[in-house]
Amino acid sequence: MTKIKIGFTGDFCPWQRVQDRFFNGNWMGGFREVLPFFHENDCNIIDLECPLTNATGKIRKTGPHIKSAPKTSEILKHLNCELVVTANNHFKDYGWAGMKESYEALRSQNIGWCGSGINRQEASKTNFLAIKGVSIAVINMAENEWTTTHGEEPGCHAIDYPIALQKIQEARNENVDVVIVVLHGGHEHYSLPSPRMKAQFRFMIDAGADAVVGHHTHIVSGYEVYKNKPIFFSLGNFCFDWPGLRNGTWNKGMLLRLLFEKGQHPTFEITHIHQNDDFVGVRLADERLVQQLEREQLHLNEIIADDRELGRAFDRYAERLSSVMCSRIQPYQNRFLVGLHKRGFLPDLMGPSKRKMLQILAQCESHREVLLWTLKNSPY
Repeated sequence: MTKIKIGFTGDFCPWQRVQDRFFNGNWMGGFREVLPFFHENDCNIIDLECPLTNATGKIRKTGPHIKSAPKTSEILKHLNCELVVTANNHFKDYGWAGMKESYEALRSQNIGWCGSGINRQEASKTNFLAIKGVSIAVINMAENEWTTTHGEEPGCHAIDYPIALQKIQEARNENVDVVIVVLHGGHEHYSLPSPRMKAQFRFMIDAGADAVVGHHTHIVSGYEVYKNKPIFFSLGNFCFDWPGLRNGTWNKGMLLRLLFEKGQHPTFEITHIHQNDDFVGVRLADERLVQQLEREQLHLNEIIADDRELGRAFDRYAERLSSVMCSRIQPYQNRFLVGLHKRGFLPDLMGPSKRKMLQILAQCESHREVLLWTLKNSPY
């Protein structure tokens, strides 16, 4: 039987030094070591973490706005990329104008996309591929942040359990051979999924997916095989230069190859990489680093397999953030001050920025679970 090889990467944002190298014309060497991985696959799916645009109109949000020039779509073509997933917390940073220009840049390179669109209906469309007689459905969703759409506005496909179930079942009803769900979410710089995330990713398998691949945390996480189906909680960064972050967890990632064969359970191969530290671009991890990363990942996998340990790990993580979370939901904390504020004797400190901050804490799944933990457990 024919075995299909599909490659996946972590977050890709070709800006900063990578974009500078691109326009200087000496960028290809930055991908030379990993290029064979992409050309050995039948299809490559890359998480495009930023719009490819020259637009300047920023949306209102918390956190940074990022983008890269439209012409850097040539890097994706060089990497033999057939499809980008765009449901993430940055793809709408420059509004609909930035999204449209990104689509034009991708179309110029004959690269498809899924996970975003002019409205919710378009953003939620499943992308269908046919490779060597095998039909593949790719469903892409992101946690609810500033870029997601819930109606007629442009944006990214928001994670929603009923819709996910519907999309997976629709693909199954079309007799698709393989269903892959790509999710963008989790806790940045935290190497484990929360118990909620573990349940969420498993739900996708229970609903009928054959594999689930995660992005967003900017750090390599663990993985598990659930009901003979692989779940990868975060591939880390693929190519995402960031000033001030060198030679750390930000600069590590995984290239994932999923292998599908009709009538067989999917298998996988992992290639460890490091990116944009002193070297601008992406390199294969050397043997010593591979051994270190494999040990770390084995440890993460052991925690993920143990619900009690996973819960304890998240408690420790949330506790570290509780003081920060408390500061975000201040200022008034006793009845006397609240009463004075209600009667107009104290100023309203809830300005537009504060309201935006509270909105995202309530709206985004990962922020909300830390907020709830803090409200329940924090001594502050």
